[in-house]
Amino acid sequence: MSIDIAFTKGHGTGNDFVLFADPDGEVELDAAQRAALADRRFGIGGDGVIRAVRSAKLPEGAAALAENPRAEWFMDYHNADGSPAEMCGNGIRVYGAYLIAEGLMELAVGEIAPIGTRGGVRMLTRTGEQEFEVDLGPFVVAGEAMVSARRLDVDRPGLAVGVGNPHVVVALADDAELDALDLAEAPVVSPAPPDGANVEFVVPGAISGGLGRIRMRVHERGSGETLSCGTGAAAAALATRSWAGAGAPDSWRVRVPGGELGVRVADAADGPRVHLSGPAALTFDGTIRL
Repeated sequence: MSIDIAFTKGHGTGNDFVLFADPDGEVELDAAQRAALADRRFGIGGDGVIRAVRSAKLPEGAAALAENPRAEWFMDYHNADGSPAEMCGNGIRVYGAYLIAEGLMELAVGEIAPIGTRGGVRMLTRTGEQEFEVDLGPFVVAGEAMVSARRLDVDRPGLAVGVGNPHVVVALADDAELDALDLAEAPVVSPAPPDGANVEFVVPGAISGGLGRIRMRVHERGSGETLSCGTGAAAAALATRSWAGAGAPDSWRVRVPGGELGVRVADAADGPRVHLSGPAALTFDGTIRL
């Protein structure tokens, strides 16, 4: 039995997604169908697939509504291989732009909307016409692992960072070492995280005027190397901030192959929280038959 899906293609700094609206949770796609949508040769192509569904219309949304009754919309996010993921920092900005464009949500510049995700409710602020900032919430920087990757001369230590989904961040010596990496194959993390992890390789840059700069490449579990990873940029900034020690800045600019993202750490009643900012672009619409 075939099904027609009306979709929108969007991206945040080159991290691209296939989005479709299913407000009442009536469209149930399996992993193979989601992977078909994301396939770059036989489908639309994307690093992930995002379904716009009301929190009240799917089981995972119950936790979001319990956390914040205003979280009407749930970002049902899946990786390019069809597997579910807790959160996507670039994806949630694009999701916000999509909800606005489809008339499913009104959000003026300066206003904030709670969005349900498998990693918990995230507060999304519209900061410009096509710019958003998301509060990724509290974070954890703890634990070490060894990481090997193709064209990395020796295994390197990585720092585990949790920002709603798991990351391991590895510092490299210079741009040449970063450019030489072959991330077509997933890096190997030892000991292996129980649910896998995104792996970021970073080159710390200059710190001046209370702003730190880093450059990053990433291999995302379930998607491979991507041009950008929002939660990965946050994790990379948090790891570099930890390595820098006392006096490290709270604001960072993270350069990825697809552009640049902002990361800042801010105090809140429940402790420090990390925020991610950047653009969100919707590029084209269409219909595909699965």
